[in-house]
Amino acid sequence: MFGNIVKFPRLTAWYGALGYKYSGVQHTAADWIPVLLELKEMVEDTVGQAFNGVLCNYYRDGKDSIGWHSDDEKELGENPCIASLSFGETRCFKLKHKATGIIHTIDLPSGSLLAMSGATQKNWLHSVPKTTKNSAERINVTFRNIIPS
Repeated sequence: MFGNIVKFPRLTAWYGALGYKYSGVQHTAADWIPVLLELKEMVEDTVGQAFNGVLCNYYRDGKDSIGWHSDDEKELGENPCIASLSFGETRCFKLKHKATGIIHTIDLPSGSLLAMSGATQKNWLHSVPKTTKNSAERINVTFRNIIPS
């Protein structure tokens, strides 16, 4: 972060067909496990998009977070679809428009599916900020399609 190496403020794992690099870290793909394949099929049917990888994030408590960012890595393509499933504690998800600074806040309860597609990653940043309100565990799985280079 800003030229310094820092620990991710959550635990992560990457599963899929190809590796994935973001935030300067190369994630080697672990083999799909049955539960993730089942979720992948359900999400693909719902959003009408095929995925070949999934980033799993484990938020241990309200101190774990992810700062403002866009999923705009080159290997995701021009207008990627990112489908995000949440399980466990409800957490606040924020979207901030890059040009206007307008912020939208969405609570993501357990079982919710949020799909971001089209020009979302070009025009918006998103985050799951730290909180003192929500202290229970949360698992978030975000499906992506990595384009081989």
